[in-house]
Amino acid sequence: MNHATFQREICVPADHPCLPGHFPGAPLVPGVVLLEQVAMALRDWRGQRLARVAEAKFVAPLLPAQDAVISLMESGGRLRFEIRREHELLARGTIEGAP
Repeated sequence: MNHATFQREICVPADHPCLPGHFPGAPLVPGVVLLEQVAMALRDWRGQRLARVAEAKFVAPLLPAQDAVISLMESGGRLRFEIRREHELLARGTIEGAP
């Protein structure tokens, strides 16, 4: 049974291998790592792979070891995502899934 929304908590550990180069001395979680988390949430929710990122906007940084929540929503036949830390929007966009 598919529900119209899905949420998953995420936390990228401070020792993640992508962090030393993004950015040295002041690491931020790269957008591609956040999109990877969106893809994993889509797989858990719908059993689909992420086929396309139609739109993505990153509006605030996620720091290593900070907690955030990914929300996936079906709206008008489209799949939308949001990533929030508490109530602050970090990223949003539209994705497409495929079997």
